[in-house]
Amino acid sequence: MRTFESVADLAAIKGQDIGESEWVTITQEDVNLFADATGDHQWIHVDVERAKREMPGGKTIAHGFLTLSLVPRLAHTIYEVKKRSRGINYGCNRVRFTGPVPAGSRIRLRQTIKSVDKV
Repeated sequence: MRTFESVADLAAIKGQDIGESEWVTITQEDVNLFADATGDHQWIHVDVERAKREMPGGKTIAHGFLTLSLVPRLAHTIYEVKKRSRGINYGCNRVRFTGPVPAGSRIRLRQTIKSVDKV
């Protein structure tokens, strides 16, 4: 894990990779709990038996927003900023789900500081 003393120190590495997170396995239970929380019970996510018959690879797939929701958890394993009062989620631009995440898959996060703007 990288440690930065301040937000300014983090901003100073603009254009560089910060690092990669630990691996996290997306279980069917994770998918089911997310389906319950969001009300999205589409069969491709929760019907294991049907997925065995009809899905490429024979597995259910995680919701795209489930994988996106793991960003804070994964980011906390990449870096920390010591001198800050709080973190604020300012939003996401151009988020794309470029491939399915079958239940049982391992995922991780790679972060890069592409630009820095004062808010």
